[in-house]
Amino acid sequence: MNLSKIHIVFFIGIGGIGMSALARYFNTIGKKVIGYDKTGTRITDALQKEGISIGFKDDVDWVKQQLKGVEKEAILVIYTPAIPSNAEIKQHFIDQAYQIVKRSQALGIITENSTNLSIAGTHGKTTTSCLLSHILTTANIPHVAFLGGIATNYNSNYWNNLTAQDPIISVTEADEFDRSFLTLRPTYAGITNMDADHLDIYEKKEHLTQSFVEFGDLVAADGRLFVQADCQQAFTKSITTYGIETGRISARNVHIHNESFVFDLYLENDVYRLLKLGIPGQHNVENAVVASAIATEMGVSESDLRNALASFKGVKRRFEYVVNQKDCIFIDDYAHHPTELDAIIGATKQLYPNQKITGIFQPHLYSRTRDFMDEFAHSLSALDEVILMDIYPARELPIEGVTSEVLLDKIATSKSLLTRDEILNKVSNVKPNLLLTLGAGDIDTLVQPLKNQLIVA
Repeated sequence: MNLSKIHIVFFIGIGGIGMSALARYFNTIGKKVIGYDKTGTRITDALQKEGISIGFKDDVDWVKQQLKGVEKEAILVIYTPAIPSNAEIKQHFIDQAYQIVKRSQALGIITENSTNLSIAGTHGKTTTSCLLSHILTTANIPHVAFLGGIATNYNSNYWNNLTAQDPIISVTEADEFDRSFLTLRPTYAGITNMDADHLDIYEKKEHLTQSFVEFGDLVAADGRLFVQADCQQAFTKSITTYGIETGRISARNVHIHNESFVFDLYLENDVYRLLKLGIPGQHNVENAVVASAIATEMGVSESDLRNALASFKGVKRRFEYVVNQKDCIFIDDYAHHPTELDAIIGATKQLYPNQKITGIFQPHLYSRTRDFMDEFAHSLSALDEVILMDIYPARELPIEGVTSEVLLDKIATSKSLLTRDEILNKVSNVKPNLLLTLGAGDIDTLVQPLKNQLIVA
């Protein structure tokens, strides 16, 4: 596709985290960007302030007015798979034979002629890709980054400091959902893990694993594929393994010093001692290893790498401190899979070994709750107290026999199932010293009200 002939880009589902990054890209390169989403959010508010026109009704007449007088050949329509198939706006574009592509296809088109640095994995890809972009920025290496979360250092999911003279380097988060990452053509890639997830799409873990292998096969012949050491058996092509105390590239001597994680980085020909990471958790140390490995392939020096790791502030809703006071700690995290819960709960226990930890968890998707019911119960049982919310359905209809009550019965610690108002009342009365909010649904809308309850004098 020749993007130079495109004058208007219309987004169906513009408020999504990946969609909004693409919208920002097209807006900054001078295309007129228009979008639809069903509800307004902080993301859509920000996009509107950046000059992007957004409608919030599934209204074909509004679309026709926006595109009046413009030839179809000058319009590109990008949609997210999360949009319902019966959306009238989407059906209009299909019926009228507009150029219409998925978000992942658009990302592939944009980055196909770049040196693409791509991070895949069931967990960790957002933090790792944000960290990689931050390392390149710290090292003054121009690039464009399309990220799956809001990087705290830049308060954005999009970064572009390229000039017309720069070789094009892109950083992409490679999403396995709906096999989206198979539209990318990475030069260097990292695979953080291949845990079972999205079984509503893949049906079996083996199918998910095969999809990651196919992604790895897309890495350029003159590039390099970095794979977390526990996943290496799935690959027949040449890979570089990494991990903690394992792999050709590894973190060793991992320890906590002054509430920060510190480690030695063993590259193939160098050792960088006592690197400090700006975010907590063993899992994030491992993310830092692969981000550092790819960054050094791009010529980043030890000094710039050291500064970047220490100054990285993380990603919104990934171990994000909402309150960090002596008598009250409140951390919010996107964790919605048992492995992710294990990571944040484990990191919290390492940092605060003598504190009682209360966790509020909102299960995400009936199918995921069904597929990992026992695993969720085991992970949550590591908390001192669990407050459970009803399942957030997202795109799904209820599944018989899959409820938060069933999950609650399996949890082996102090536990309760509460509504939103009941949670706020409990936190107001009890004021836990260490509180976690966990989940990928709309639990984030509880964060500010909970903060208000915790910091009231």
